[in-house]
Amino acid sequence: MRAQEITFLKLVQGDKQFQVPLYQRTYSWGGEQLKRLWEDVGELVDQHLAGDLAAPHFLGSVVLAPGQIQAGGVQRWLVVDGQQRLTTLMLAFTALRDHLKETGDTRAADRVHRQILVNEFHEGLDHYRLLPTQADREAYTACVQSRAEAGGGDNVGAAYRFFRGALAEGPEAGDERWIATVETVLKDLLSIVEITAESGDNVYRIFESINNTGVGLSQSDLLRNYVFMLLPRRGERIYQELWLPMQQSLGPKNLELLVWLDLVVRGHHKTKQSEIYREQQKRLQPLAGDEGALQGEIEQLAERAGRFLHIIEPAREQSPALRAVLERLASWGGQTHFPLALHLLDLLAAGRTTPDDAAQALGYVESYLVRRLICQTPTTGLNRIFMDAPKDLETDRPAAEAVRRFLSGRRRRWPSDEELGEAIRTKPFYWSGRPPQRSYILRRLEESYRASEPVDFAKASLSVEHVLPQRPAPAWFDLLAEETEPGQTPQELHDRLVHTLGNLTLTGDNSKLSNHPFERKQQILDSSALRMNLEIASAQRWGRAEIHERAGRLAVRAVELWPGPIGGIKPSGEESPGWAELRAALVAMPSGTWTTYGDVAELIGSHPVAVGSYLGANPTVIGAYRVLTAEGKISPSFRWAEGSDRPPPQELLGSEGVRFDSWGRAHRTRRLSAAELATLLGKDVSRPAVLDPLPGGEDAAAAERFRTQLRENRPDAYAGVLEALDFWRRQGGHVTYGRHEETSCFPMLDAGTSHRPHLLWPFGIYPVSGTVEVVFQYLRSRSPFDDTEQRRELLNRLNKIDGIDLPEAKLELRPSFPVSVFAQHGDRIREVLDWFVGAAALDLARRD
Repeated sequence: MRAQEITFLKLVQGDKQFQVPLYQRTYSWGGEQLKRLWEDVGELVDQHLAGDLAAPHFLGSVVLAPGQIQAGGVQRWLVVDGQQRLTTLMLAFTALRDHLKETGDTRAADRVHRQILVNEFHEGLDHYRLLPTQADREAYTACVQSRAEAGGGDNVGAAYRFFRGALAEGPEAGDERWIATVETVLKDLLSIVEITAESGDNVYRIFESINNTGVGLSQSDLLRNYVFMLLPRRGERIYQELWLPMQQSLGPKNLELLVWLDLVVRGHHKTKQSEIYREQQKRLQPLAGDEGALQGEIEQLAERAGRFLHIIEPAREQSPALRAVLERLASWGGQTHFPLALHLLDLLAAGRTTPDDAAQALGYVESYLVRRLICQTPTTGLNRIFMDAPKDLETDRPAAEAVRRFLSGRRRRWPSDEELGEAIRTKPFYWSGRPPQRSYILRRLEESYRASEPVDFAKASLSVEHVLPQRPAPAWFDLLAEETEPGQTPQELHDRLVHTLGNLTLTGDNSKLSNHPFERKQQILDSSALRMNLEIASAQRWGRAEIHERAGRLAVRAVELWPGPIGGIKPSGEESPGWAELRAALVAMPSGTWTTYGDVAELIGSHPVAVGSYLGANPTVIGAYRVLTAEGKISPSFRWAEGSDRPPPQELLGSEGVRFDSWGRAHRTRRLSAAELATLLGKDVSRPAVLDPLPGGEDAAAAERFRTQLRENRPDAYAGVLEALDFWRRQGGHVTYGRHEETSCFPMLDAGTSHRPHLLWPFGIYPVSGTVEVVFQYLRSRSPFDDTEQRRELLNRLNKIDGIDLPEAKLELRPSFPVSVFAQHGDRIREVLDWFVGAAALDLARRD
């Protein structure tokens, strides 16, 4: 085998084709890997535009083996390893080509297409520079050919859509120089090691050896080995007295984190955690031969380790004020604030600030993070802000003042009091951040009441409760009907209110509260120990007016708890974060789907009219044609950008697979709800626990409730559903039930071992609403259905049954079909369940 470092352009140029063999897994890069790559690209672009000498970014290796050469054909190379990187970059270039085309630079678009993506003078499969596995081939070639179905619901389509959005949202997306620099970086500044096998080598053996290596050394392991190699005389003593205690107190992961933080607070603010060893080695190299100086460096690191322990274990801190805010930040979770927190503790240790001043500074950090989450400010660049802080803080003023001034910077987006109040009233808070962060905010709001006998949150088992239920009974809709706007349905008003902070509280009685009428909830909340619940219970009714009034009261408390930026007003001319979220949601929509103005408004905390006005004023927004009226019709006011030659929206959606009836209404199965849009954006939109299956055996009382509800509401499907559940039990499965008033049912299968459970379920059955929800969203993280092809096979088998039409675009979501299908086609559903069990059994055998 031979190896050489090469740019991506040089790797792919020429009449050649990279074929991904069948034994390779399907394309699997997700949002995290794509974001990391794009951040690296962005840094190189910024350096290049600033005139700095940008060193190539090492992307990894690609292992190739020569394939067959036919006369007049292309040189084929089998991709033994590295197909994920190769496919990702090819998809980035398809998105770049389409971006160039849409911005009017057809010449540059043509150049990218011919130079990177295709073998211009070859036809058929030889035309493509990259040929993925059969499972990914259709999705990939759709992107290269710019077919209507490009950007579908699988990982290939998601990566293409990610890059389309990243290019459209770039800091200077309309600047020709910026986009040209992106092209330069992708072509010439991403370094790849090309490893080429010889003809006749056992390619599969090479693949096995690459992918079955032992556990590699961590960055801190490499650094330790390097440092102690430079300490031949003092090494043993320094290791025992300094390094080993530090390693034992922190553990391997936190030690590696500390070594990275050590670089950041020293001013190496652009260092990635994957580059710790290289950067520390570069810093320590001049000290080689001076064991005293190296010992001093390790002593400094050990002292910093002690301070770092106060961040991750706040109970160690002696100052009550500082300990309290460190505990709050630890409860908040995450590591974003670590560089600034460690810098402040360094200042404290050096006598350059006081504990109270450091506590106030970290209080501003908490406020900054909390306000951004409530206002759903995009997190892009947040890590960079905190990595820049140690070097950019003003040193001629108290630390707290310096931190507040730094975070108040124009491009750092610390929401004002006005923005905070508006977000509390309108934004779907229940979809913001992670569940512990949502609970933390509600807990702090409860603590602001300063009850004489406060709740011990450490011992209380509390969860977030929707006062207006997520799945309300008819009585709730009767109440909401009194407050709807002209043309608004009670359901639409419900969707606008239900997830806002004004409708949420904490309770230990979630299952008791359920979706009962407000009068019953009042009785339960009135006995609560939480002051916020007593306040809710004192209301006479619970509708829009009451939710908005409570939101106003909570906003006053939030402003007091979490102070805002200097000045405290929203900068004029600055775009609302909601519009950036709108654009991100439309880019995230797979080909062949649509949504409504109301769904988008619910997602971003706006109003359907405002959404329509924004899209009307910005016709170049990617995917704007996918936003339809509540009836599923194209808005009469929709217009393409002037000069566009695109076909009418209905024709374009039809070419993607969206069917329209004779009234011009799009088929409902292709609609993405606000919750589904939020899921595509990576928000935590899992169903509440009371709706999900519980562990353990079958609950006889719940089973009887389910059967009763099914018999009363869906009598035609009753026998078919019970026969399917009995069949499932005979196959080795069991059935569990939800705890909601509508008792849902889940056929469960434990495809694990006695030591390692592996629970799977194909769908949930809802007897009152009459839907069967296929849980692709859960299956995608459970083997064997973490493979897109297995989920697609489940979808295809179900879609062969009359009455089921699940769109492939929802392979990452939870599409549904009517429970009435069980009435006529119960036998066909049992066949699908049989296949599901067989697929799980084969996977178990493979895993064993």
